[in-house]
Amino acid sequence: MITTEAAAESALISVPGAEATTEAPGREELGWPWKDAPVRMLVQRVHQLQAERARAFRRLEEGHREYLRSGPRYDFPRYRSTVHEVTQAFAAASREVLAVEAELAGPRAQPLLADHVRSLQQLEQTRLATVALLQLMGTPEWTGQEDAVRTHQLKMKVIKTMEAISEVLQDLRFDAESAE
Repeated sequence: MITTEAAAESALISVPGAEATTEAPGREELGWPWKDAPVRMLVQRVHQLQAERARAFRRLEEGHREYLRSGPRYDFPRYRSTVHEVTQAFAAASREVLAVEAELAGPRAQPLLADHVRSLQQLEQTRLATVALLQLMGTPEWTGQEDAVRTHQLKMKVIKTMEAISEVLQDLRFDAESAE
């Protein structure tokens, strides 16, 4: 029997490069545009990347709703395509966030700001895993009475994670202003 956690791990949208690391391989070779930017610009870029992630989450939710509406002959190929597109968006954002973290932790010597960015990345990973599990549990194949309680718990976890993300973004902005 599959547990919900195991199912979430197998259903989780893989985000390449999302590992907790301060390395940003290939950044120099690609001509990373933020190399000489002021810290405030790096922080602005993190906020822009968060907006991109928010759009990707909306697209993922929209794709899941479309998938559920396509029943009883569910259009899984279309949903799979949406998940693939969103996965690419998440991966690109994660790679750049990790590059910003590495820049803040290394050359910029801003460990507090780097910690905020690392926390943000971890919270986004939690949010993505939870949303993936919620979507899995929302499929017609996965229904049961005990799932209502678990679904509510997961929805609350998403809300709390989003609140924590907002707090980290505020702290990042505030501490960035203090750092300059």
